[in-house]
Formats: sequence, C-alpha cells, structure tokens
Amino acid sequence: MGIDFRNDGLMLLTMLLGIYIIYLLAGLVIGFPFRGLMNQIGQLTFWIAVFAMASLALNLHWGYTGLFNIGIVGFMATGVYVTGILSKPVFGSGTSAAEIGGFGLPLWIGIIGGTVAAGLLGLIAALPALRLRADYLAIVTIALSEIVRFSLLSDSLSGHEIAGYRVGLGGGDGVILDYQDPLESLIRALSAPFDLILGEQGWLWNDVYLGIVVDFVANFIPNNPKPVVDNFAYSAVLLLILGGFYVVIRRMGNSPFGRVLKAIREDEDVTNALGKNTNMFKIKSFVVGCALMGLVGILWFGTQGSVTPNTFRPRITFYIWIALIIGGAGSNSGSVMGGAVFAAFLFQGPRYFKNVIETALGNPEAPSSFGQAMLPVSNGDVVPFLLYTLDSIRQLQLFMMGVVLIVLMHRRPDGMLGHRKEPASSIPLTRPIKRSGGGDTVATDGGETDE
Repeated sequence: MGIDFRNDGLMLLTMLLGIYIIYLLAGLVIGFPFRGLMNQIGQLTFWIAVFAMASLALNLHWGYTGLFNIGIVGFMATGVYVTGILSKPVFGSGTSAAEIGGFGLPLWIGIIGGTVAAGLLGLIAALPALRLRADYLAIVTIALSEIVRFSLLSDSLSGHEIAGYRVGLGGGDGVILDYQDPLESLIRALSAPFDLILGEQGWLWNDVYLGIVVDFVANFIPNNPKPVVDNFAYSAVLLLILGGFYVVIRRMGNSPFGRVLKAIREDEDVTNALGKNTNMFKIKSFVVGCALMGLVGILWFGTQGSVTPNTFRPRITFYIWIALIIGGAGSNSGSVMGGAVFAAFLFQGPRYFKNVIETALGNPEAPSSFGQAMLPVSNGDVVPFLLYTLDSIRQLQLFMMGVVLIVLMHRRPDGMLGHRKEPASSIPLTRPIKRSGGGDTVATDGGETDE
C-alpha cells in the first residue's frame, strides 16, 4: 500500500500546530513580552524549516540509498562560501567595507552556483568514495568535511586577484555576506512583472511589504517592527521551500530511479546482479543529495551577515542525523517530523525554556561555579543548583540529545514513523489471460476476476 499524502500532511500539520500552541501558551502564561514571543516563534519556524530540509536531503542518502554520509556540513559550507564569492559586491566598488569582495553577480545566480558547487564536490567525493561501504564511507565523508573546513581556514586562500577581482575565502576571519538581503531580493524579483505594469521600481517591496505589512505590525510592535516581520517572512519562505523539498524527494522515491535506490539499500549485490549499474545510481543519489545540502546551507547561514570556517563544525552534521533518526530513516514525512521535533524540543526548546523561566523568576542570578551551586544542597536548599542548571542549559543540550538518542535506539530504532510502505510499481502487477468463452480475465492473488 502506498503513502497517503493527505493523511501524512494532516499529521504533520497537527504536530506543528501542537508545537506552536505549546510555545505560545508557555510564553503567554508567564507574561512573556509580545515582541520576544513573536521573535521566538519566528526563530522556531526557521529552525523547523532548515532541520526538516536537511533531514530530507540526508534521507535521500541514508534512508533511500543506504549511504552513510556524515560530512553534511562540508557541503553546506561549500554552498555558502561559493554563493558569497559570486554575489558579494566587487571589492573597491564603494558598496562594501570588507577586505575582500566578490564578483557582484545577482543573488539568485550565486545561490544556483553554490548549489551546483556542492553537487560537484559530492561528485568528486563520490567517484572514489562510493566504492567503500558502511563505516569506511562515513570516515571518508567526515574527513572531506574537515578538509573543506581547514581549507577555508587557510591564509593562502584568504584573498587573491582573479580576472581583476579581489576575491577569496577570508581565512580564519571568515567572509562577510554583504550581498542583498535574500528576502528583499526575492520580493523584488517577484515585483518585476508588477513594476512593468505600474511603471515603478520595487512595488511589492516598497508599497506592499514596507508600506502595508510592516506599518500594520507597527500597531502591535511600535519600536522597530521590521526585524520581527523579516524574521516571520523569511521563515514562511523557508516553509514553502520545505514543501518543494518534500514533493521533489517523494516523487523521486516513487519513481523507477527511487525504487532502484531502495533496492541498493536493501541488497546492492542482488540489485547489481539484476543488471542495474549500482555505482552510477549511487553517484547520482549522492550528487543530488549533496547539492540539496549545499542549498540548505545557503538558506540556513545566508542571512547571518557573516560566516567563519569554525561555524561548520561536525556537530551540525550530528544534529541533522539526530533529527533524521527521531523521525525515522526511509520516511519523508518522518524526516520532516523529526526535524520539527528536534528543533522544537532539543535545539530551540531548552533555550526557550530558559528564557521563559528566567522571565517568570525575574532574571535571578545563578551561582558562578558548580561548587557554589552544590554547597547549599547539603542544607536542603536546591534553588541555587536549579538556577545553575538553568544557566548551563546550552551545555546540557548535548547531554539531552545523547539521552534521547540512546532511548530511541533501545525503544524505537526505526524512529517515530520508521520505514514506510512504498508503492512497488506504478502499474498493476497483473496480466490478462484468455478464457474459452471470449474476453479477458485478470489473474490476481485471489483468483480470476472479470476485467
């Protein structure tokens, strides 16, 4: 039986609605400031979208093809840096104070270039690495991600003259992403047809977005509402892109190409014996997945203003793996669900919980060391220890993730949804047979029925 898209969509919407209700109620009950509450909801939406997209891209590798890729962050870094090089303003043009510039190309060209570059890096890695299996492939991919990071740290690649342009990777100082704001760039691109009709520039951005939407929100957030609106609008765009990710990977998985990938996952030797060039299928799957990971990196970090090589440490890769494991490898809806649950309760959740509790308690001062927190416990006073624990919630996040991962591996190794039943063929696997009285019948498992 195939996947019912309507039931999956309803399930995901119900889960997302429940997450937002929990966040809103927690903030409203203790009187969280409205601006802070809206910022938290916008950030939650952003993290749900990026972790769900990254989980879907990883699901194409691991859930569909059985490729153990733990170098995700290297492909994300490639996408971000190539986009920056292509779309940053030209050095010396007067529009940037950065020590290195870019080629000054439109942002949409930079995004395409970054996505393609991540895919090409995946191709370079795939040609020798996919001859390896399981743990050996994992070692190669994580080594590749570290090679990318240390290359970005290298001073020898920090800046060079190329065809009259001063461009580079910035070395340890990173790269300032001073190209046009992605949200503004998108809205201005969508505004082009209206601009031709109305005879003005940036109608959607100037008149609709700034003149109507931001002004309306100013009635509720009078002090500089634009960052709050930008946060929500960009997160909404990411949710739309997430929907595109879901549809593309789902259709790919249900296609003949996707069925071969699943056969490789189950038994590559048998698939190869049936005449399929498994190496070519794995290369295609790896390249497409790496390109999607590069795009996720661009969407994730492209609005931060700047990035440094150490932003792309392996922990991001393991965050994405945890999200996929929570939802269940091999399930697209599970990938989205895992990304949402991870973002809401393991990544953003502890930080939000800390802010809510501190607001409710009036921002109390926590002990500065573990010894000072434990000393009053002997007298029955646990409040300093609780405050110290709350203040250290960011450091405890990895511990909580580890506990959740161990519990899942013991109790539900297939994740929340696990491997879903997929359609094995797009056509009925039956054949008509002749009968003496004329006409055809269709042979089925239950016998013959008239067609």
